[in-house]
Amino acid sequence: METPLEKALATLVCTFHKYSGKEGDKFTLSKQELKELIKQELALGEKMKDRGIDKLMESLDKDHNNEIDFKEYTGFLTALCMSYNQFFQPDAK
Repeated sequence: METPLEKALATLVCTFHKYSGKEGDKFTLSKQELKELIKQELALGEKMKDRGIDKLMESLDKDHNNEIDFKEYTGFLTALCMSYNQFFQPDAK
């Protein structure tokens, strides 16, 4: 039986591959694929402007090849998890 954590990991991987390869390499996200993933899969995507996605792409694309590979995608997920964790932390007094 799949545990909740295993299900969450499978969802993260499947979400990457749902959008990767629509343009070019099937193992990377182009800027347009990243934009589509953010707009469709994250509530913050509705509020994010194209310039914000451009900046995100620049920060994630560590090898500067204009594509996001899975390792770079996991960096994005890590940053999101850290933000969510911080949001749910009680205020330090």
